[in-house]
Amino acid sequence: MPNSIEFKLFAPNNKKASLIGSFNSWQEAPMIKSEDGYFRTSVELEDGIYQYKFRVQSNEWEEVVDPYATEIDPHTSGAVVRVKDGNRILDTYVWQNDDKPLPDNQELVMYELHVADFSGSNANSEKREVLKRVVDKLDYLKELGINAIELMPLNEHPGKYNWGYLVSNFFALENSYGFPEDFKRLVDECHARGIRVILDGIYNHSASECPLLKIDRTYWYYATKKEHKKETDYWGPEFNYEYYDEKLDIRPAWKFIGDVVRFWIQEYHIDGIRFDAVSQLASLDIEKPNFNFINWITDEAKKAAGNKPFYNIAECIPEQPSVVASQGPMDGLWHESFRMFITETICNDVFDLDKLQEVLEPKQQNYPTTNKLVNYLASHDQERLLGKLGNAGISEAAAFKRAKLAAVLLMTAVGVPMIWMGEEFGESKRKSKSTEQASPIRWNLLDNQLNHDLFEYYKKLITLRKQNPALHSENVDLFHQDSENKVLAYQRWNEEGSRVVVVANFSEQDLAQYKINQFPEHNNWYDWLAGNDVKAKDNQLIVDLGEHEAKVFVSK
Repeated sequence: MPNSIEFKLFAPNNKKASLIGSFNSWQEAPMIKSEDGYFRTSVELEDGIYQYKFRVQSNEWEEVVDPYATEIDPHTSGAVVRVKDGNRILDTYVWQNDDKPLPDNQELVMYELHVADFSGSNANSEKREVLKRVVDKLDYLKELGINAIELMPLNEHPGKYNWGYLVSNFFALENSYGFPEDFKRLVDECHARGIRVILDGIYNHSASECPLLKIDRTYWYYATKKEHKKETDYWGPEFNYEYYDEKLDIRPAWKFIGDVVRFWIQEYHIDGIRFDAVSQLASLDIEKPNFNFINWITDEAKKAAGNKPFYNIAECIPEQPSVVASQGPMDGLWHESFRMFITETICNDVFDLDKLQEVLEPKQQNYPTTNKLVNYLASHDQERLLGKLGNAGISEAAAFKRAKLAAVLLMTAVGVPMIWMGEEFGESKRKSKSTEQASPIRWNLLDNQLNHDLFEYYKKLITLRKQNPALHSENVDLFHQDSENKVLAYQRWNEEGSRVVVVANFSEQDLAQYKINQFPEHNNWYDWLAGNDVKAKDNQLIVDLGEHEAKVFVSK
């Protein structure tokens, strides 16, 4: 028995609109406009799956996809509407693991990935199984010790394979990855394993294919390109968060993106958002930063998440400490300077104590709260460490020694560690020059001894990072700095007495019977990586340090 299903389109400045779809042989059905700016019409539909589009008129008629479409049909490029029991639905998925406890923000060990490249799935395939293949690899991430994944954008984008940073339909899952219930199952299976799911949110700009541009560009976007310090900082039509519609008493761009954020949190149960290009979303004047929109949108995200832990993370380059200050809008901030200085030290034999001290003691960078920083050695935007080492002429065992040293710094530094997919086993392949060129990670590298050893090394460090509360604190003290031998030592601790000490040799020399004075007061220590007990006497530790080796000592 058919039931009345409503279709609506928000287009307050357009003159006329009509509905076309597979249910009416794509013939126009007129829509009625109300004072609230919506065009509406209803269609009698049996239970089933249909495709539809709108036609809207301003000066000319334009055919557009529903900006609020939650699924795009790959064959008709139309929005999908599903009707079951007389009601419009997204899918029939039943959540299984909503009651599972999840780690707090400061306890996270994050893993950034592109779903197609990580899973090895072909996004150009008609099978639409990319997300299903990611589920197949969740036990690998669980074994590694990951408790949060940060997914590059999943929204519908032009073409099939893409990095996803040009969004065409903000409510729709990229159709080449799978169906809405596939992403729900991925999130559910992550939660079953204690893994939180953080989604990359693109709210500065959109692809030129976004239907809002065809409906009424100047209602949601700037009419022309804003001024940028660099031409390369323009990636597409930019949302105008300053425009206010007095008649309807709304800020259109705020309303739309607010609806987007609430939808992904409430419908897909995600646990955080990484906000792309925050420096473009607001005026980040050091004296008087304008956080109006960002304060509002992050607050809306927290409200939508309810009582469960939620993580609002900013990608803001150049870094702005005010983003994570006590009155700042974000819970986390990508610590790009950590990546820059650590990889420069590891790859180029540059031992700049001032720079190392800055990123290991980030209060020197004017960060008032430092455990909100997200540290990484590589990301989707940057080359992997093994690739950089190869470019510097360092390969094989020598490169893996340095990669292990970098891993120790990453997992013991103040802040939350993040691994770019494949980094944990030494993937060295350069990132694609084009965002439309697939670059799957090479899982067969794990069959090599050096790669497998690095994976096991990361596992040990991640276990320490998650288990030892000293590494969840903001406390850090660089108590030993030896420029001549290129040795650095620092301790981490918490108020309950847990201590971790890292001694790092950045030189190409083996340092036998190396003496470290002012060693923290505690007699009995455990060498976490070697697996043996160590004694310190009279605040001095004598230790053998191999070239580019780090030792990690845990108080017993």
